[in-house]
Formats: sequence, structure tokens, C-alpha cells
Amino acid sequence: MRPILYSFRRCPYAMRARLAVTSAAQSVELREIVLRQKPAAFLQTSPSGTVPCLVTDQEEVFDESLDIMVWALKQNDPEGWLAMPTAGWDWISRADGPFKLALDRTKYASRYPEEDATVQRQQAALFLADLDRQIGSWIFDRPSLADFAILPFVRQFAFVDKAWFDAQPWPALQGWLERFLLSPRFLAIMTKYPKWQADDPVTDFPDLSSSAV
Repeated sequence: MRPILYSFRRCPYAMRARLAVTSAAQSVELREIVLRQKPAAFLQTSPSGTVPCLVTDQEEVFDESLDIMVWALKQNDPEGWLAMPTAGWDWISRADGPFKLALDRTKYASRYPEEDATVQRQQAALFLADLDRQIGSWIFDRPSLADFAILPFVRQFAFVDKAWFDAQPWPALQGWLERFLLSPRFLAIMTKYPKWQADDPVTDFPDLSSSAV
């Protein structure tokens, strides 16, 4: 059996899993999930009931996006994403922890009526200002796991209020995000696939016949 990747196109966690799978040139069966209509087969597979979820050809289950990234890159890492400085893990931890917490409370303010969304946006901005000071073309001297683990979440934050984001004094960060959004890599992982159902034919990912790849 080939690895199976349960995904949802717009989820930033699923985006970063797909980024690593494509970088590693790992062919998987893609199962696009609609989160409000999760199929039973998915819920039986994923311990958390969240995407992404990967079932390997050895029937191992990876239910965390960062674990899926590392798994894919350990199979094949032609771009050397795993060869990043140790500080890269600290950047990822900050992005997945305090930044993501503030991002959620900014983007989904109605879910957190006890929180001040403006204060939360400023908390997120502290991380982004630090990241802007770190970035040259990339977080380190060349592309690494840290860039592609963090970029989907910066994208999500930017589009909460793009005019506000673009007005901030973060030229390195803004350029880094813009290059990503215009890249063939991003366009490839954002190809639309139909909702998966149990009797559907297999959907290959990456689809190497696609002009988007």
C-alpha cells in the first residue's frame, strides 16, 4: 500500500505537510477531507480527528503536521530542509505556540469573547517583528524546514487584514511571504481536489501530470 495523506486544502497544518511531501517527492494517495463532514474511515484512522493525518506504507499513523514533515524528509531530503540550525526548532516552537495562539484569537475573535483581538494581534506582531529581523531571503542562509513550517501560518495571519499587514514595517517578512505566494511550489500544493469518499478512485499527490507542479 502507498502512504495515505488525509488533508484539507486551506488548513495551514495540512499545507505544511503537503509542502514537505512535495519537496521529498513522496507519492501519496491524497484524501481531501471536508471538516464539517468527516468520513468514518478518517475518524477511525486519526486519533485526534484533525488533518493532516498520514498512514505510511508500514501502517504507521502520524497525526501531527510537523511529524509528517519530518517523516517525508527522512525518506528523501533533496533540498536539505532538515539541515537547518538548531535555532530553527525554536522558531517553529514559537510559531506553533504563542504566535498561533494569538493568531487564532485575532482571526476567530468571536470564539474568544473574553480576549481583546487588538491585544492579540499585537502579541502576534511581536513574533513577526522578530522574524522580520531574522529573515534575509530565508530564515537562515538557505531554505529550511523552519521556513515551510511557518509560512502557512504567516499567510493565514496576513490575510486576516491584508491592508494592515502590508502597512507594517516588516519588509523582509513581507517579501518572504510574497515570494512564497507567487511560487510554483505554493501553487502546486493548492491545487483543488474533490472531496474524498470511500469508493472514489485514488487521487495521486503530487499529481505529476498537472501543469501546476
